[in-house]
Amino acid sequence: MTIADLLIAAALLAGSGPAELHETSYLRQQFPVLRFALMGLALEWEILDPRETRYVLAREEDIASDLRMLQRRFQELSDAPYLSDAVRLPDRAVVNELLAFNRAYRNYVESRQPMETVQGSQLRAVQREVEYLYQVWDTVRDARCDYYYVTVRRQALKRLRELIGDDAYFRGELPPHVPLWRFQEID
Repeated sequence: MTIADLLIAAALLAGSGPAELHETSYLRQQFPVLRFALMGLALEWEILDPRETRYVLAREEDIASDLRMLQRRFQELSDAPYLSDAVRLPDRAVVNELLAFNRAYRNYVESRQPMETVQGSQLRAVQREVEYLYQVWDTVRDARCDYYYVTVRRQALKRLRELIGDDAYFRGELPPHVPLWRFQEID
């Protein structure tokens, strides 16, 4: 594999370069050479999971459709964090426990609603907060799930950044798993 092969592969994955590069006849003709360059860059850019290499870019007749799929992923994940960010997050087993407590607290709040009709609007506000925090922590769990494909985990990191905001994401500050500000301190 030469530097020229890598440059052509980069242009193809990015969806740029001259139109003749994207023609199916050219792609099929260059398949033996381009296959490894495309695969290598796609793996490095985290738009292809290593487990997918068995069937993506595996057959010459599928190169055009495989390339379109990789180009779509390149566009979708262009602003997504790389997978290395996931190591800053709590382990999946810990997140599962936090989510279990979140669901138990949600059930507790729901069970109070029929009995406390005066507090109904406040309890609904608590429910919305609990649901938001569940979404955040469920997204953390997806990002830490090793058996999900790289692309799914990167999408989860992107969603997490959207949910908590750029500043909190880059500082590594996750909200609590339940709205602790709603808990009362007992003397």
